[in-house]
Amino acid sequence: MRLHISSKFLYTNNVFSLFKNQKSHNGVDIDARFLLANERTLLAWIRTALTLIAGGVAVTFLPGHTNYSAAVGLAAVALGGVLAAVGYIRYRLADKAIRAGELPATGVGGMIVVAGVICFAVTLLAAHYLNRI
Repeated sequence: MRLHISSKFLYTNNVFSLFKNQKSHNGVDIDARFLLANERTLLAWIRTALTLIAGGVAVTFLPGHTNYSAAVGLAAVALGGVLAAVGYIRYRLADKAIRAGELPATGVGGMIVVAGVICFAVTLLAAHYLNRI
């Protein structure tokens, strides 16, 4: 009895072999899923940064433009730029740790996001209140 293996099966096995553990330069097994998850996390940081930048541009150019809305908008744009930089730094540090077979450090990036969003919300409320006075 002869077993026939199709070329489609061989191609599928080759594709899945891309995700098997690979050895890094120091001999530690690297699972590609961790590297891909790290890239998805970077994309989440970039999405958050772009959202803050878009919000800052919208606040700056809303009808009834005041000095308060310009300051709030510029602060949001600046915070978005900082978040993009923090996300990239976090990505590089986590990539280095994953390739070394270690857990990445927790870092302060999440705290920066939360504090920035809270400050942005409070500043928007204050600008809205000051425009009514």
